[in-house]
Amino acid sequence: MPYRSTEILPHGTGGDRTPIDVVVLTHDQRHVRRKLLHMQHDDVVMLDLKAPVQLAHGDLLLTETGEVVEVIAAEEELYEVAPKDRLHLVELAWHLGNRHLTAQIEEGRILILRDHVIRDMLVGLGALVRDVSEPFHPVRGAYHSAGHDHGHHNHNHG
Repeated sequence: MPYRSTEILPHGTGGDRTPIDVVVLTHDQRHVRRKLLHMQHDDVVMLDLKAPVQLAHGDLLLTETGEVVEVIAAEEELYEVAPKDRLHLVELAWHLGNRHLTAQIEEGRILILRDHVIRDMLVGLGALVRDVSEPFHPVRGAYHSAGHDHGHHNHNHG
C-alpha cells in the first residue's frame, strides 16, 4: 500500500527525522499538488496537497504514518552561461527573461535548459556557453509566485 503525504516540511525543518527513502525529481516534476511519486527503492508516495507547491531540494514529504521522504533535485542537462562581466550578466538575463525562459541566476553565471537556438543567440551576444549536468533551481517567475498560470496571461497593456 502506498504512503500518503499531505504536508511538506521545508528543508531544515524536519528536526532529526531520518528519511525512509528519497524521490529524485527534475525542476518541472518538483512543481506539484497531487501526484504519485516513485521513491528510489521502488515504493510510492501519494502527494495530495491543498495547493500547488514548488518542492525544493531537501524538503521532506511527511507521510500520514509520521515518516518522511526526502526530495532530491535531479541532475539535468543544462547550459552554463558565463558573461563577460556583471553588466553583461544583466543583459543576458534580460534576453532570457524576454523569451520567458526558466533560468537559475547566480553570481557570475546563469543556468538554463539546453536549447540550441537559445545557445546560438547567447553566443552571438558574447556569452561563453558550456554543457553541464547538475541540479536545476530556477527562479520562480512573478506570475507563478502570484498564483497565476504562466500560460494564461497576456501582454496587452492598453
